[in-house]
Amino acid sequence: MTALVEESSDLEREVARRRTFAIISHPDAGKTTLTEKLLLYGGAIDIAGAVRTRRAQRHATSDWLAMEQARGISITSTVLQFEYEGCCLNLLDTPGHEDFSEDTYRTLAATDSAVMVLDSAKGIEPQTRKLFEVCRMRHIPIVCFINKLDHPGRDPFDLIDEIERDLNVHAVPMNWPIGNGPNFQGVYDLCDRRVLRFERTQHGASIAPVTVSGLDDPMLEETVGPTAFAELREAAELLAGAGAEFDRDAFARGALIPVFFGSAINNFGVEPFLRSLLELAPPPVARGGVEPTSETFTGFVFKIQANMDRRHRDRLAFMRVCSGVFEKDMLVHHSRLDREVRMTRPHRLFARERETIDVAYPGDVIGFVNPGLFRIGDAVSSTEPLEFERIPRFAPEHFAILRAKQVTSRKQFQKGVEQLEEEGAMQLFTPRDGLRSEPIVAVVGELQFDVLQSRLANEYNTETIVERLSYKLARWVARPVDEVAKMSLPSRARLTTDTHGHAVVLFTSAWELDMAQKDNAGVDFLAAS
Repeated sequence: MTALVEESSDLEREVARRRTFAIISHPDAGKTTLTEKLLLYGGAIDIAGAVRTRRAQRHATSDWLAMEQARGISITSTVLQFEYEGCCLNLLDTPGHEDFSEDTYRTLAATDSAVMVLDSAKGIEPQTRKLFEVCRMRHIPIVCFINKLDHPGRDPFDLIDEIERDLNVHAVPMNWPIGNGPNFQGVYDLCDRRVLRFERTQHGASIAPVTVSGLDDPMLEETVGPTAFAELREAAELLAGAGAEFDRDAFARGALIPVFFGSAINNFGVEPFLRSLLELAPPPVARGGVEPTSETFTGFVFKIQANMDRRHRDRLAFMRVCSGVFEKDMLVHHSRLDREVRMTRPHRLFARERETIDVAYPGDVIGFVNPGLFRIGDAVSSTEPLEFERIPRFAPEHFAILRAKQVTSRKQFQKGVEQLEEEGAMQLFTPRDGLRSEPIVAVVGELQFDVLQSRLANEYNTETIVERLSYKLARWVARPVDEVAKMSLPSRARLTTDTHGHAVVLFTSAWELDMAQKDNAGVDFLAAS
């Protein structure tokens, strides 16, 4: 009994100190830079990789694909686990570009909170709004970091108003910028009433020295300059008189967003933001009706990634631990396969790097070499079968035939296509009319075609040709394929099946879809599977 109590106590302690969060933003808002600087302050890396500095400098830790490093964008989600001040942080870096939003959606399913990064000059942008709605739908609390205060930007009050107006939430500033653009010097902590002034370091590659003082410091006006001092005094008085107070319950419901200002590239405001994140971000919450502190181990797969380790050319399944204690080589029930499997060779992940582990706790993301045993959405449990909320596949909007340039590379091409489809990088549809044997490759964003060709070339040594098709929409029909084949469909529409054998109709326009819906009353044409 004593051993059981001690194990339960250890589990509760490990759950309480974990924070699992994603960083979301519109492209170029500074998401990857902030990710790198959180790792720097967390002690996970010694020197922050440059994102917008000289080409000769190292790449960002989270960007490990060749195409990510070449273009300076995040294409695939990565997991970065590190310790900071007694907490274990699982940071899930997500693609910012809308063409990879499906990967971001899957990753958000594994998080307990999110950091939303805004550009101080641009505010709420289209991709920010889309990702916010995904968080709202999943009831994920959000902390906002308004970035790039070292560049000329908009008035901070205008940015706060825009968050409230466009996202229909309360926005509560937790700090306030001192100066702006080239004159940006630090932030004023509105909760502790502290002035934090930072010093620049070379290329922002190391931790920025900070000087702490109060608003009543007689030397402050001389130090920051009369204009910045006057603006700060005025803002502090306005916020003290009319500013909204932080409400933790409203934050947990997603009805309130705490807002921080800073400059990730210069490390201004990053460390206090990281400290606040530990306080604000919730520890793991109940999933699938099971509390994280339950003795029952549960988890689900939210991502498959091929070729992270080029030495082995393997596929890794990313699993979020939801409850209980995971132990190496434990036997679990695989819900979809309805059989027991042994969880061998578990890894802790840090971008493309990995290390074998013996134990993991709720909130952790662990990787398993996947020889086709797991699919995205699979659930496992140490006891009875369990199902979590489904992770849907979204309707693609771009379609093509993908071919290998050389017939001799056909085998490698086929292997690459199958593995990339398994990890969700694309979808494959097989025509049912017998007119063409090649499957149709479908993606949500057109840039994904470039990624597919790049990865097939780099990872499978296969050069390819993309032949674009005229289809614009795909809709699933939850009926037998033979029955769908007898429906009245526009002449240019095409009946296909996905890799699970489900009927999918491709349309060249929204007008065709509208006609199909009118001609087939009572039939649902679904935008997600």
